[in-house]
Amino acid sequence: MAGGVIDVAALAMGVAAGDRRALARAITLVESGRADHRGQALDLLARLRAPGQPAAGRQALRLGLSGTPGVGKSTFIESFGLMLTAGGLRVAVLAVDPSSARSGGSILGDKTRMDRLSRDPRAFIRPSPSQAQMGGVARRSREAVALCEAAGFDVVLIETVGVGQSETVVAEICDLFLLLLAPAGGDELQGVKRGIMEMADLILVNKADGDLRPAALRTVADYAGALRLLRRRPQDPEGFPKAMPVSALAVEGLEGAWAEMRALAAWRRETGHWQARRAAQARHWFEEEVRQGLLSVLAQGPARGRLADLGAAVEAGRMTPEAAAAEMLRGLA
Repeated sequence: MAGGVIDVAALAMGVAAGDRRALARAITLVESGRADHRGQALDLLARLRAPGQPAAGRQALRLGLSGTPGVGKSTFIESFGLMLTAGGLRVAVLAVDPSSARSGGSILGDKTRMDRLSRDPRAFIRPSPSQAQMGGVARRSREAVALCEAAGFDVVLIETVGVGQSETVVAEICDLFLLLLAPAGGDELQGVKRGIMEMADLILVNKADGDLRPAALRTVADYAGALRLLRRRPQDPEGFPKAMPVSALAVEGLEGAWAEMRALAAWRRETGHWQARRAAQARHWFEEEVRQGLLSVLAQGPARGRLADLGAAVEAGRMTPEAAAAEMLRGLA
């Protein structure tokens, strides 16, 4: 891709048809830092979202997953993903791997850790480097999620780097935010701290099997109590957010967790919180695109009004965040 000519129209057709190789190439394109590739990436996204196109309007359930290193995120994703594919669903996994601050490189070993899921024809796993991006996700994770939706996947799992309580950017990408914790992992008063805890929709205490099961159940009870101290959020029905025990290794509690995720997603759709949240997320990412390179210019009068107009168009769904940001940039060139 780096040196050849990219047929964006053919690539868009491949993605819309669910071709996994085309999807992989498309994600590589949107992650590229080359200026010419950026223009082609915007063209690709616009083609996929154009009215009347097969991929237009496709939506997946976006699940953000965070947790400290060693809590078993990859094992959970593999067991959970295999359960979903066995039920006939198509699952995409976008795993963000930490990049070295010294060399800039990443191991990108998630496919190795999820060997069985990586061989499942109904699954797609794509590791991406964080490239020093803060907040646990990669710079173009949101666009990669959009490509997976366009490819017809039913569930998109975004596995974050695992940086701790400050890892909240993923909440601006996903529909449901899952926090995976280990039993007896430390001070349970962490549950009342601001940051990642108050973003979580479901807290899953992993490794609830064998000798660790009693400790896991105690941890669930501790976090359930801590969650009751948090201020009620308008996007939550009665009983949410909640804590549950699961075992990715023994494949226990996953069906129950999935049932809770579906129930929460259905309630938010019925009450209008789903679309309102996605509209707010689109607006957030449009403003982030602009903010990256135009902070000083946007402080001036004429640009401020244009920013407000384009932001309203994005929130109303008349423009994509990428197209609005590109138009803003052209107007300021």
